Amino acid sequence: MSVTWYECKVKYRKTHETGEQKVTTESYLLDAISYTEAEARINEEMAAYTSEEFMITNIKVANLSEVHPFENSDRWFKSKVSLISFDEESGKERKTNLYMLIQANDVKEAYDNTLTAMKGTTGDYSIPAITESPIMDVFPYFTGEEEQLEKFHAIEKTETENTSEVHETTETPNFIASEEE
Repeated sequence: MSVTWYECKVKYRKTHETGEQKVTTESYLLDAISYTEAEARINEEMAAYTSEEFMITNIKVANLSEVHPFENSDRWFKSKVSLISFDEESGKERKTNLYMLIQANDVKEAYDNTLTAMKGTTGDYSIPAITESPIMDVFPYFTGEEEQLEKFHAIEKTETENTSEVHETTETPNFIASEEE
């Protein structure tokens, strides 16, 4: 199951540590089925996050293949990973880029966390770029363990005559906590 991540920009009045209030625009990431659902979810998340009025200024599909949170990290980095394959017909090396959102405290840790996220990859790859992302927080679709299991395991119900069978297929989730690896 493929997840579509939406980057939502939200403008609101934020109170800083000095007590000063400033209008800021921040980016948040969430997964959703459509723009409409993304808008509804960011409204719900922001209502819980701030008591101030806020305005959603932009919603766009994020060019991300995977999101990897890591504990004790407070910033998000966008890692560009180039998967390297060999095209036998042309005899040339071919690179396919994918982008991952990695949680870390600095660029070096983001590089190390990207290597950790790529640990099970059998093919060759390189990491040509890591940049700090403007994403402030990520809101995955699940809120509890049951919903998380439903997200990670695609359950297909097939009804045959009077009985129903459940077939479970395990897919690699693209929102994996490092401790679960």
